[in-house]
Amino acid sequence: MFLYALTLQRATGVTHAIHGNFSGTRQQEIITSRGKILELMRPDPNTGKIHTLLSVEIFGVIRSLMSFRLTGGTKDYIVCGTDSGRIVILEYLPAKNKFDKVHQETFGKSGCRRIVPGQYLAVDPKGRALMIGAVEKQKLVYILNRDAAARLTISSPLEAHKSNTLCYHLVGVDIGFENPMFACLEIDYEDADNDPTGESSQSTQQCLTFYELDLGLNHVVRKYSEPLEEHGNFLIAVPGGSEGPSGVLICSENYITYKNFGDQPDIRSPIPRRRNDLDDPERGMIFVCSATHKTKSMFFFLAQTEQGDIFKITLETDEDMVTEIKLKYFDTVPVATSMCVLKTGFLFVASEFGNHYLYQIAHLGDDDEEPEFSSAMPLEEGDTFLFTPRGLKNLVLVDEMDSLSPIMSCQIADLANEDTPQLYVANGRGPRSSFRVLRHGLEVSEMAVSELPGNPNAVWTVKKNVDDEFDAYIVVSFVNATLVLSIGETVEEVTDSGFLGTTPTLSCSLIGEDALLQIYPEGIRHIRSDKRVNEWRTPGKKTIVKCAVNQRQVVIALTGGELVYFEMDPTGQLNEYTERKEMSAEVICMALANVPVGEQRCRFLAVGLTDDTVRIISLDPADCLQPLSMQALPATPESLCILQMGGGEGIDDTGPRNTMLFLNIGLQNGVLLRTVLDQITGDLSDTRTRYLGSRPVKLFQVKMQGNEAVLAMSSRSWLSYTYQNRFHLTPLSYETLEYASGFASEQCPEGIVAISANTLRILALEKLGAVFNQISTPLMYTPRKFVIDTQSNNIIMIETDHNSYTEATKAQRKQQMAEEMVEAAGEEEKELAAEMAAAFINENLPEATFGSPKAGPGMWASVIRVLNPIQGNTLDLIQLEQNEAAFSIAICKFANRGEDTFVVVGTAKDMTMNPRTCSGGFLHTYQLVNNGEKLELIHKTPVEDVPGAISSFQGRILVGIGRLLRIYDLGKKKLLRKCENKHVPNFIMSIHTMGHRIFVSDVQESFHFIRYKRQENQLIIFSDDTNYRWITCSTQLDYDTVAAGDKFGNLSMVRLPAGVTDEVDEDPTGNKALWDRGLLNGASQKADVICNYHVGEVVTSVQKATLIPGGSESLVYTTISGGVGILVPFTSHEDHDFFQHLEMHIRSEHPPLCGRDHLSFRSYYYPVKNVIDGDLCEQFNSMEPSKQKSVAEELDRTPAEVSKKLEDIRTRYAF
Repeated sequence: MFLYALTLQRATGVTHAIHGNFSGTRQQEIITSRGKILELMRPDPNTGKIHTLLSVEIFGVIRSLMSFRLTGGTKDYIVCGTDSGRIVILEYLPAKNKFDKVHQETFGKSGCRRIVPGQYLAVDPKGRALMIGAVEKQKLVYILNRDAAARLTISSPLEAHKSNTLCYHLVGVDIGFENPMFACLEIDYEDADNDPTGESSQSTQQCLTFYELDLGLNHVVRKYSEPLEEHGNFLIAVPGGSEGPSGVLICSENYITYKNFGDQPDIRSPIPRRRNDLDDPERGMIFVCSATHKTKSMFFFLAQTEQGDIFKITLETDEDMVTEIKLKYFDTVPVATSMCVLKTGFLFVASEFGNHYLYQIAHLGDDDEEPEFSSAMPLEEGDTFLFTPRGLKNLVLVDEMDSLSPIMSCQIADLANEDTPQLYVANGRGPRSSFRVLRHGLEVSEMAVSELPGNPNAVWTVKKNVDDEFDAYIVVSFVNATLVLSIGETVEEVTDSGFLGTTPTLSCSLIGEDALLQIYPEGIRHIRSDKRVNEWRTPGKKTIVKCAVNQRQVVIALTGGELVYFEMDPTGQLNEYTERKEMSAEVICMALANVPVGEQRCRFLAVGLTDDTVRIISLDPADCLQPLSMQALPATPESLCILQMGGGEGIDDTGPRNTMLFLNIGLQNGVLLRTVLDQITGDLSDTRTRYLGSRPVKLFQVKMQGNEAVLAMSSRSWLSYTYQNRFHLTPLSYETLEYASGFASEQCPEGIVAISANTLRILALEKLGAVFNQISTPLMYTPRKFVIDTQSNNIIMIETDHNSYTEATKAQRKQQMAEEMVEAAGEEEKELAAEMAAAFINENLPEATFGSPKAGPGMWASVIRVLNPIQGNTLDLIQLEQNEAAFSIAICKFANRGEDTFVVVGTAKDMTMNPRTCSGGFLHTYQLVNNGEKLELIHKTPVEDVPGAISSFQGRILVGIGRLLRIYDLGKKKLLRKCENKHVPNFIMSIHTMGHRIFVSDVQESFHFIRYKRQENQLIIFSDDTNYRWITCSTQLDYDTVAAGDKFGNLSMVRLPAGVTDEVDEDPTGNKALWDRGLLNGASQKADVICNYHVGEVVTSVQKATLIPGGSESLVYTTISGGVGILVPFTSHEDHDFFQHLEMHIRSEHPPLCGRDHLSFRSYYYPVKNVIDGDLCEQFNSMEPSKQKSVAEELDRTPAEVSKKLEDIRTRYAF
């Protein structure tokens, strides 16, 4: 079996975020790393929406990311620390919209190793040097400079190694133009290692060490080191030179400390705590991330605590000495992995879990009533400042980026009866969890909907002048009239536009500089800017049936298939070409492309005829109206559209664009064809087909992000556009539309105006490039697993959180604290204290933003929820008591209870994580009543360990309780134990069954294949796997094959070889000969591994599913970072052969961006086997054209054929 791996949705969780001017213009951009993906985003300073410009797979692990700028430069470079054992410096080239590798220096082995640098990066603020550090021992410094041609140069590395030293954080200290200096948090473990009593490991202190790069002597010195009182977790560099006092802020548990060398005394301040916090009072508080903002006159830091509260930190200086640290509560946002303050006044928050946010900083929080805490304020030892959290005051949310990270569980089903299956995803953590329904399609935001006096049949938007940014009129055509609406603050009807209102219209547009053109069945109306009107009437009894118009040309088709061609002369007059052309059949549709820049006319006219052909006709004066080429079609054409697509991004493209002319043909049977139209000869070649829906396909040209795009309407509307060098054809998640036109106004610069029945709608598509649109329902705790009840299509889900209170305990804690407040108050303050206590009990901050209180280890909260996935409403919610946590769920029917449906939930009491212990577990048996809307508890069965997996099996249930596999049946008072097997080594993660066979996955030792013998009532392990696998999720593919994802990010398939038999006799007497005991202490027969593939992210769900109607089955997996991917089987040997060679050539011609070897990345844990990496193959489309050509020639194909094959295999299984 050979498989082809494709990513449908790239990971959405962000691990690092940096900002700078990467394109060299004055615009601020953000670069995020998403595990193995580098993404460049640009927030629009006017609207605040974030656009993704470029997203690249690097086939490696991004461990650190920094931006730097050479002194006096205007452009930021990106430096990446990865697992490739190399340092890579990238530059973004806006003209080609790609990252260019400027330098790649090898310094060590590949892989995330302890002593190979790459984990930490620090850059000198003046861009003269950078330091790259390992977790232990090694640090290297590279000097950065320019050569005579102003290109970036990099020196050979200078070593700053110190053995037996662990590094916690690294930062470049700002000291102006003195020798570059780096600060590092280190701990020396040599004494602790050599001391057998273990006393010195208690007394070892963390040190703050400064390394100086002597530019004159060209080497690195360990300049200064001092031990720290608290254990620091990260450093913040303070601006220096002429802009500030220099030095560093050390963030540690409960404190923030300023240090600098010289006479500067240490300044320290406690981290403020929330007033009346429900958290465990003994728990420390740390800052988790920070962002620095500096201008010429001032600087400040924003630092976020682990509860999400942001503090604004400023330093008071006296000459060059820092005298106090001031902290002020700023706002609370979800906990972030990184924050970026942009010069345009935005704060980008890359959330640890869940959606990412872009905020506008509305106020700097200087003049509000919020108390300011200072290190100079006197405090008792162990006391801290208190503040009151509140809603956003200084920040305004302007954009939200959907993120599925972390996906906890996912199932694919068509519960909404839409033909196309939906993905049901349980994701998020704690109070920020959600249940999302993903549908393939672009999200449509409705700007306006208004009713019209009847059912229109067409709509157009028209500008008054070619230089206008926005449209002036919307023209709506009815069966016997035309309505003209003007666009301003509102949309209203006008009568003085010059358009003829008493007739239906075939086409309306701007022609030339500032004239309007209306084509109607009886003729053509040309309205000049000074309102003079020229009319051309049709001869005799003929009428105009179809027309095609662009900026300077008009072609009309009269009844009987006669074509008349008009062209605009320099005076703005329309002139008819002397001859007319008779076609061999009736004309159904026509299209002209836009006039290319710098040319007089478009040279081609496309005409679709009733004889199922499309003909290309020349409009060149030399051979005007002569046929050039034709294409026979499988059905009758409905509409045509010629446009230029491809090339780079349209936003700020200055370089040459390798655009091509495409002829899109919509057929009456619902198929869209896209054909390349040769710009010189007019030949048609390389046709791609997609089935869009059941109605004839109508095509409309619109603009999306500055590029041309096609809106295709059938029973669903689709948008065909280029995005990041790739063609996308994506359905719109919206009801059926009938006719559309592009629309631009102040409120909606890139919209679509469309008609549906008797309404006029103005729509906007903002999230281009998104694969799925999402409907989200918030949840209480982290969702763990869910099952689908097939009769009612409802979902039953378990949600469980560690370190957390149930609602009841929370209310109890609040009551208790309120009583303590009243008791602690003196006689005079009793009334005030009672008021405060009442306010505290009634106050309810939304936990999704402010986080839930941390209860301490061993505290669990859990609920069981019945949810209607389509409406998103909760039908039933069962709260389990404090410290009882649900871990597994199954839906089943018992043989002795016929038709009733039961839900069995496995819970554990007082569980601790490490080492795993619990005071016992329970199996809750519920009956589904009220058409699957309510759960009714039947009974609770005590068990002795954590029930990790449940599955229904032959009218009974199989339960994995710790490492025991048991069969239970339904009894009156509890579940009755029928049979058990004790030979699974560690902990059962999942159970699948088929016939008498049971596939059990172990948390550490892969699969065990078990046979149930009914006569003897025995569960016998007859085969297992030879490799260790830390399985997180699994699915069964057929009677002999299972697929699994593991916690190291691998996907593997295990199959029983042909000779394996499950007719094994277990010997109950135990006197079987020792040499028959089985292989490697396991079962006597071993399964074969047929596929191995390293995804690079923890796989959390895997299943066999069909993603498109009429498509073939594929294996769909989701990852903890929010990625969705598929593995599809090859149907023929030549396909597999072709892709294997393509992958091989791309590996050598286009190696991964950050220097990791592709083959060794995909073989991180097990050698990659029988899987071809489609993500690498698809990078063919973003290679240089010359390289594309050479790779295609090696494969005996043209580049167009290669990209067609890539597109075909994608659309056959997915989108």
